[in-house]
Amino acid sequence: MIKDEVEDLGLRIVEGNILERSNNLPEELRKIKRNLAVDFGEFGMHLPDVDLIIYNPTNLKVIAVVSVKITLRERIAQTGYWKIKLSQDQVTKDIKVYFITPDEDGTLTFKYPAKKGRAIVEAELDGSYILNDKPLEESKKVKFFHHFIEDLKKLINDEQKFTKN
Repeated sequence: MIKDEVEDLGLRIVEGNILERSNNLPEELRKIKRNLAVDFGEFGMHLPDVDLIIYNPTNLKVIAVVSVKITLRERIAQTGYWKIKLSQDQVTKDIKVYFITPDEDGTLTFKYPAKKGRAIVEAELDGSYILNDKPLEESKKVKFFHHFIEDLKKLINDEQKFTKN
């Protein structure tokens, strides 16, 4: 659903399972895989459990990763875990971590009192985008899905300003 809009921004998108499962990746995707891998020391390098990877094809920098889930339960905590792991390494610290969900059980609906899933999004993730038309108390990090591409555009513009200075 977002592939065309992401590519219109001059970025590329690849599914996480392609990087995880394929042994014969083209050079570009091998570099993306390397730029996303989390170092577990003696236990090796491992990719985070994400559904989509958004990257810049010019410099092969991973811009963001996206987890897309129907139900939240442990998945929101898992996404929060990967954000923390990515932030601990110089190579991956700037990668944004987003969560997209229809939020069928209403876990993200209210900011206060926050359910555990909402607290994790607000405290740990870079954003969560909701795919439904039910009432939602939006914040800087929890928004309806139509804000996703505009937020991605802002991220790219901010990054371009930063690299020019």
